[in-house]
Amino acid sequence: MKVVEQIKFPISAEMELFEEKFKESMLSKIPLLNRITYYIINRKGKQMRPMFVFLVAKMVSEGKFTDKTYRGASVIELIHTATLVHDDVVDDSNRRRGFFSINALWKNKIAVLVGDYLLSKGLLLSVENDDIDILKLISIAIREMSEGELLQIEKARRLDITEDVYFEIIRQKTATLIASCCAIGATSVGANKEEVSKMHHFGELIGISFQIKDDLFDYTESNIGKPTGIDIKEQKMTLPLIHTLNTCSKKDKKWLINSVKKHNNDKKRVKEVIAFVKDNGGIEYTINKMEIYKNKALEILNEYPKSPYKTSLITMIDYVVNRKK
Repeated sequence: MKVVEQIKFPISAEMELFEEKFKESMLSKIPLLNRITYYIINRKGKQMRPMFVFLVAKMVSEGKFTDKTYRGASVIELIHTATLVHDDVVDDSNRRRGFFSINALWKNKIAVLVGDYLLSKGLLLSVENDDIDILKLISIAIREMSEGELLQIEKARRLDITEDVYFEIIRQKTATLIASCCAIGATSVGANKEEVSKMHHFGELIGISFQIKDDLFDYTESNIGKPTGIDIKEQKMTLPLIHTLNTCSKKDKKWLINSVKKHNNDKKRVKEVIAFVKDNGGIEYTINKMEIYKNKALEILNEYPKSPYKTSLITMIDYVVNRKK
């Protein structure tokens, strides 16, 4: 059994029903919109975020489940899909998960409007069912994701990101949505404020581990056996590079900054930067940090009794830090 199927196994029936409810939540009277949302649904990813909602809900309530849990998972997936559609416009990206992106097929104007439509459908799903607690959690996540992206853009221009700022960026950009998945899972089954907050923190720790792993891919062998260096080309300051800049000599620091600022499209120079980061302990330091966040997340799970849902969440955490892409 594949790892993702193994994680999904205790909630497989719920995930099937969720698929139907999610399709319904996207419906519109506009044929063009329905064509585009049909395209989105048929090219969906692993659906890790709804899985977090369901697994946390079942773990904290000892197997109970409500319609509110389905709505929470649908809201998360609608918002997540909206952000992906908007991201592809912002990044001028023509591909998403190996397929053409919405903006590549229907142009930017339609892609932005589709993203807005999905966002509004998600918010309305909560409003129409008086799920104000879910609405609050998801609204905070949307605000933080926007702030995180803008903070990264602002700092990338000056290349002066400290480690603290890096963690704040990835907490907002990536971890906040996974945190809201876990908090929504808990709140949907009536967990108290303290437990919802604990699950929010749990999701944040996993989200940070997830993004650190993503940043490491830039320095590890790709499918073609070479490090990608894409983040360096895009002048993104990630943890391996930040740590190296903080620990190397002034002369080397000047060379690194100059390389990222002015020679980021020079393949040979990018390769030299990757080699320098590797030789100066940037990768080991980053892996250690990722392990710290992973272990903190596991510590929170240790407070819960044994269950198939807890086991799946442990497998999910291992998958996040050991995945190959």
